[in-house]
Amino acid sequence: MANTTSGTVVFDKNFSIDEIIEEAYERIGLQPVSGNQLRIARRSLNIMFQEWGNRGLHYWEVANNSITLVDGQATYTMFRSTSDGTSDATAVYGVDDVLEAVYRNSSSVDTPLTKINRSSYQALSNKTSEGQPTQYFVQRFIDKVTITLYLTPGTSEAGNTINYYYVKRIQDVGDYTNATDVPYRFVPCMASGLAFYLAQKFAPERTQELKLLYEDELQRALAEDGSSSSSFITPKTYYPNV
Repeated sequence: MANTTSGTVVFDKNFSIDEIIEEAYERIGLQPVSGNQLRIARRSLNIMFQEWGNRGLHYWEVANNSITLVDGQATYTMFRSTSDGTSDATAVYGVDDVLEAVYRNSSSVDTPLTKINRSSYQALSNKTSEGQPTQYFVQRFIDKVTITLYLTPGTSEAGNTINYYYVKRIQDVGDYTNATDVPYRFVPCMASGLAFYLAQKFAPERTQELKLLYEDELQRALAEDGSSSSSFITPKTYYPNV
């Protein structure tokens, strides 16, 4: 009689923080693990997640939200460093950057907005001019992320919205029984990455070896992550002089 399969695909969500830590310590040959070593590993895992934020866009952290425009208000807070206690109704906890945005009128018709940098915004001669926004400027502070619109919404635009896609920060590790805020594709490189971080403290002679393994698995995960779309290649045609 043939063996049956499990019928489930939830291994990544059943893989708790303490199991990831145990896997990483096993890779550097350190068992059993003490309470202090668990604390050290959890801190290293949080640091590694922050470092992943510098590696580029993580598509599983892309989300959508809208801002309701206010007459005469150009700047809106996208994120504050705490999830509660804020008086700004537009703030969304965990925003890292805005990817793209559109102006949406009362008929739900969208007009794309152009993202500009600080220098381009600074060069605008009259930043208080009112009208339908056409551009936006994102500022990323330590405790918040803001978006500044140009033109500034007036009475005709008040009540309409800016709909935007944004990338969130990877959630903190938290309790040892938690699952991680990463998809299954990143479980292998998460374990090898934590092993590399821990090797720097407990097995320095293996640091270079584990770093190579970690970078290799991370690059494969980053290459697999994303949103596929159709690509079209058209050859360039030349017409010789006759």
